[in-house]
Amino acid sequence: MKKRRGRYSKFIRPITLIIDLIIINLLAYFLLPEFAGKGWFYIFISLCWLLSSWATMYYDVFRFTRIVKIFEKIFKQFILQFVLYSAYNGIFSRFAEPKDLIIYGVVTMIIISIIKISIFYSLKIFRSQYGGNYRKVVIIGKGKEIKQLRDFFNLKSEYGYHLVGTFQDETVDIQDVLDFIEMEKIDEIYISLYLVSTKSFAKIVDFADNNLKVLKYIPKDDELIGDNYNTEYYDLIPIIPRRTIPLDNNYNRVVKRSFDLVFSTLVIVFLLSWLIPLISILIKLESRGPIFFKQVRNGINNSEFTCYKFRSMHSNTTCDDLQASKGDARITRLGKFIRKTSIDELPQFFNVFLGDMSVVGPRPHMVVHTQMYAKRINKFMVRHLIKPGITGMAQTHGYRGEVENDRDIINRVKYDIFYIENWSVFLDLKIIYLTIYNVFKGEDKAY
Repeated sequence: MKKRRGRYSKFIRPITLIIDLIIINLLAYFLLPEFAGKGWFYIFISLCWLLSSWATMYYDVFRFTRIVKIFEKIFKQFILQFVLYSAYNGIFSRFAEPKDLIIYGVVTMIIISIIKISIFYSLKIFRSQYGGNYRKVVIIGKGKEIKQLRDFFNLKSEYGYHLVGTFQDETVDIQDVLDFIEMEKIDEIYISLYLVSTKSFAKIVDFADNNLKVLKYIPKDDELIGDNYNTEYYDLIPIIPRRTIPLDNNYNRVVKRSFDLVFSTLVIVFLLSWLIPLISILIKLESRGPIFFKQVRNGINNSEFTCYKFRSMHSNTTCDDLQASKGDARITRLGKFIRKTSIDELPQFFNVFLGDMSVVGPRPHMVVHTQMYAKRINKFMVRHLIKPGITGMAQTHGYRGEVENDRDIINRVKYDIFYIENWSVFLDLKIIYLTIYNVFKGEDKAY
């Protein structure tokens, strides 16, 4: 099974959030004893913490984040917390005297700040002393800013970047550079912004997209950086990410995952609990074979997972290579109905519940098709930057089911990339609505 190291330290922020919630509740128990044992109060302060941390982007701390920025986030977080508590104190029955509230806020801020700063510096020590939690990088370009970034990577080991190579675009064959990046399993590519106007640029961008490499731009000192750029700073060196993905944001991921858990749980409990026995009987009555069809498909970061469906075909040896087509003899009579109504896809809500899939996202392909399209279709692999979905934007715009020609898969990729770069809760809800609408309306390619 193909694995790829994640772009972020996945467990640090969730663990830190849990620790913070435990601390604010424990201190409330001891410092505001009049509310000991009152569950609604602990729910209230926990929700306030989550709301304010979303508003202040409190947990968006990266390896290159400056310590001043961290203190700024801490200050904003606790000011907003205090405002929310005070507002409640003024609107509803007073739950604490101002003096007690201030003591609680100050003590909480001190303890949580110590923990946050300790984790931040512990990771720096882990990277510099033990070489862990690092990313392999290359730089392409020339100029003063390139030297500054090279010195930053080489001298600031605590940031966890391992510079493997620096290349000047004019002095090397760009294909040799890309082959080197692939051979060395480079995580991030840094490229001078002046290369945007060169022939090499498109080749580098396409390579990064098709191989799931992080690409970032290095502007020259005299280049203006507009407000629309999501600029990062490595010390004082400005770095511009190639692509901004809403679901790279921790809070957006929490929102989407929470929605997936709630939605999939409701479907499993209230629909699949009685539908699975019914469909199982009908499948067994018509043909021999398993009730569920299991197939390995490609998910986020091109990792593989087992996708579940109701079996809609007679047992055959071509299911992992040959896509279903119109009038396909392998499809059973019941299979025609459950495929037409998309009932065969419903077991994928177990995949959503387990975290392999999302309710909405790019549809996952068979491994053999992923390998084929990755070679033929430019930017096809960008679809794997987020979790695959049961339904997606491409499917609600006429590109579901069989891929009959390259135009179908090219347009599917275009819709998927648009979704990845423009995700929102409302877009998910719209896609779910269109999916349900299309099921009742009927679709030509639902076979």
